[in-house]
Amino acid sequence: MNITFSERAAQEIEKLYPNAGEKNLKLKYDTEDTGCVMCGVTVLWFVKELSESDEKIETNAWPVYVEPSKNVFLDDELKIDYVESAHCFSLKTPGQILNARMSLIDKTIN
Repeated sequence: MNITFSERAAQEIEKLYPNAGEKNLKLKYDTEDTGCVMCGVTVLWFVKELSESDEKIETNAWPVYVEPSKNVFLDDELKIDYVESAHCFSLKTPGQILNARMSLIDKTIN
């Protein structure tokens, strides 16, 4: 899997979280409260701890961790971009948009 950040997305993350490089950034396929594993949505989470099974993906900005069991819902080529007009991130592949309004949530804060 290859994940890249657009320059704008990397700048926005650095602006929002100046210590982003010191945190664990996870691309999560979140199914909580959806009722079905097939109805999940991709989100970015800063997490305190990683699961043993989380896979580290090197990117052009920070490492991103993914759950291998959820790779079936992702593509081999992913790009994280920032949508200025919506003030959110997006997750794209060369052929489609997986999430046009992807959230970035800091789960390290209680």
